Amino acid sequence: MAAAINEFPVGALVVLNDQVIGEGMNQKESLGDPTAHAEVMAIRDACNRVGDWRLSGSILVTTLEPCPMCLGTILQSRVSEIVYLAKDLRWGACGSVMDFSNHSALNHRCQLTYLPNETVVGLMKIFFKDQKKR
Repeated sequence: MAAAINEFPVGALVVLNDQVIGEGMNQKESLGDPTAHAEVMAIRDACNRVGDWRLSGSILVTTLEPCPMCLGTILQSRVSEIVYLAKDLRWGACGSVMDFSNHSALNHRCQLTYLPNETVVGLMKIFFKDQKKR
């Protein structure tokens, strides 16, 4: 959906008790908002739906490894686990470039699960190839 509106194709879900409570996709370009990453949008949606900024016990599933801003938002909202499908070798804050998901100085930590998905990586490569053509 994000690629269809000329956004980098990243999507995210927040899941709690096997229910999707938040959804998001990149909208940085369309909203003119540098914070409109898929993870942040999904967390905003989840917080609005549950009526609280705390998402303890939830799992954030995202197609791309979160950046430092997104990881900060994830930790602030008390998400318990991150599942991501592609590494971000430029901005990844879950181990590819840096990792503060379990930093001892922070009062919240989250579990990381990396599930490599070549389909997701392929879609991202196609998006960048198409962008270069434009």
